[in-house]
Amino acid sequence: MNNDEFRKLGHQFIDWVADYRANLRDLPVMSPAKPGDIRGKFPKSPPPQGGDLREVFADLDTAVLPGITHWNHPGFFAYFPSNTSYASILADLVASGLGAQGMSWQTSPAATEVEEVVMDWLRQMLGLSEAFTGVIHDTASTATLCALICAREKASNFGQTRNGLQGGASKLVVYASDQSHSSIEKAALLAGFGKANLRLIETDKDHALRVEPLLLAIQEDIAMGKRPCALVACIGTTATTAIDPLKRMAELAEKYRLWLHVDAAMAGSAMILPECRWLWEGVEAADSIVLNPHKWLGTGFDLSAYYAKDPQHLIRVMGTNPSYLRTAHDEEVKNFRDWGVPLGRRFRSLKLWFLLLDQGVEGLQNRLRRDLANAGWLKDQVDKAGDWERLAPVPLQTLCIRHVPDRFMPQARKDEALLRAHNLAIAETVNRSGRAYLTPSVLKGKQMIRVSIGAEGTERKDVEALWSQLQDVAEKV
Repeated sequence: MNNDEFRKLGHQFIDWVADYRANLRDLPVMSPAKPGDIRGKFPKSPPPQGGDLREVFADLDTAVLPGITHWNHPGFFAYFPSNTSYASILADLVASGLGAQGMSWQTSPAATEVEEVVMDWLRQMLGLSEAFTGVIHDTASTATLCALICAREKASNFGQTRNGLQGGASKLVVYASDQSHSSIEKAALLAGFGKANLRLIETDKDHALRVEPLLLAIQEDIAMGKRPCALVACIGTTATTAIDPLKRMAELAEKYRLWLHVDAAMAGSAMILPECRWLWEGVEAADSIVLNPHKWLGTGFDLSAYYAKDPQHLIRVMGTNPSYLRTAHDEEVKNFRDWGVPLGRRFRSLKLWFLLLDQGVEGLQNRLRRDLANAGWLKDQVDKAGDWERLAPVPLQTLCIRHVPDRFMPQARKDEALLRAHNLAIAETVNRSGRAYLTPSVLKGKQMIRVSIGAEGTERKDVEALWSQLQDVAEKV
């Protein structure tokens, strides 16, 4: 492909994406594909010779789109928001076109310095102090792994430079809520703590970590000769967006010298709203924080923001600095290859920069406030309906609800299996309709329907349509 062909095809691909976005409402939200459907549309062998890339447009329509679940659809209420703004799409195009490698400052100075700028902008937007320095990771899973490795090395006095975990006199322990994301367990395993040394603490009726059992667990571990190492506070748990008591957890972290990591993957975006910052009161005591602008904020996957209070500790843990990567400017600049797991780094910061240029802080705040208001409206409808119940508070934009119909009460109250089948049938019927997509899930043994509001195109009319559909389906299944 030459430059002229690229220019012509590039315009056509932009038109294809724009047409796709314009017609999202006409597509089924959840992919109707069955296992093997998409694979079966492709030849079994690669093309021996190049052809005309223009042929791919038909294949995109017939082979790819049927296998796409449309996360930016106005009827997408599953999992979590994963918005990809138009500005972010263009930023990805520019980043790919530049082909910059941002492993060190010298390999592409702009990749490093734009990241420094936008991460500091985001810090200001979140109301965090200058004590925190930001770096971009791919996902919160990687950032949390990075945090727990840093915690391990602080507790072991950099045991990785000697015998690793095998050389420690005491077993190191990590603490988190029993409602914490699976990535925390995964990070603890990959960081070498061992499953037996991950303590998942019970939660209260609002599904937030209980401080009293946490304190007891810490004291028990100390009595057994173990060493408490890290404490993960979840600000917006995955299932319910429950808010752990960060301030009280921070007090325990300080008392017992625990590394305090704040997992605010989805909910962190809400902290650009001053009225939401009470949700993470005490965050200034954290050693590290992670949030995902590629969820609710709109930068497009993948862009995770990791903030560290002690970058030098992070660099000492993550850096290797072989001779072939050293440059004359190393003492003056940041080399982000030493701030995380990967050596190679894409120019992700363009996505956040373009998004802020396009929408501004106020534009992003207005959209999040819209989503919070829509969630509040749906909460009110559920609370007023006699045959629906909420299983969790609604601090942000996620509702956990279930239908408890009058027609088989009170036996349904006693028979969770009956309620489980009924609510699963509701979710399945809604999802198969193509008009909306919900996540069925289980919360402490109770089947629920989880509604996550936050797609960029979701307006009040879409939430109203969902509520109407839920009521209609509930009466028929």
